[in-house]
Amino acid sequence: MSLHLQREIHSLKRHLLSLCALVEDQVQMAVRALLERDAEAAAAVEQRDAEIDHREVDVEEECLKTLALYQPVAGDLRLVVAALKINNDLERIGDMAVNIARKAAACAKEPAVEVPFDIGGMWEKTQAMLRDSVDAMVNVDAPLAHRVCLRDDEIDRMKHEFRVGIEALIRQHPDRTGALLRVMAATRNLERIADCATNIAEDVIYMIEGRISRHRRED
Repeated sequence: MSLHLQREIHSLKRHLLSLCALVEDQVQMAVRALLERDAEAAAAVEQRDAEIDHREVDVEEECLKTLALYQPVAGDLRLVVAALKINNDLERIGDMAVNIARKAAACAKEPAVEVPFDIGGMWEKTQAMLRDSVDAMVNVDAPLAHRVCLRDDEIDRMKHEFRVGIEALIRQHPDRTGALLRVMAATRNLERIADCATNIAEDVIYMIEGRISRHRRED
C-alpha cells in the first residue's frame, strides 16, 4: 500500500467514525425525546439531519476520489467499497432518528401513555451493535463483526414482544391507539437501525474475508 493510499484510508476510517458518533447521538436524542416527551429535543434532531446528509456526501466523494486516484486492489479495494456502503447505512440511520423524533414530537402533544416496555434498553443494545460494527471495520476485526450479526436476533425478538404488547394495550385502551401506534413505529425504526448495524458488520466481513455473508447464517 502506498503512503498516499494509506493516508486516504486512515482519513476514510476517521470520517466514518465521526459520522457514526453523530448518528448515534441523533438516535440517542430521538429516543430520549420519545421517552421524556421532549418536543424541543425532537425538533433538534430534525434540524441536525442536514449535517448528516452533508457528511455522507463528503465521505462518498472521498471514496470516489480514492478509487479514481489510487486504483486500489484486493483488500484495499474491498475496504473502499465497504466504506461506501457503510456510509450509506449510517445516513439511513440518521433518517430513522428523524422518524423517531417525529413520532416523539407528536406524542409530546398528547396525554402521556404508559408503555411497560424497555425501549431505552432496546436502544442500548442497538447502539452497542452499531458501535461494534464500525469498530470492527476500523480495527479489522472479523470475529467482532460476526458477533454483531448474531446479536440481531435479540433485537428482532424484542421488537416482536413490544408489538404484541402494544397491540394488547390498544385493545384495552382504544382511545390511545394513535399514541401507541407511534411508539410501535419507533420500535420498528430501532429494529431497522439494528438491521443497518448488521449490514455494516456484513460489509466488514466482506472487507476482511473477501466473502459476502449477506442472506446467510452461520452454522
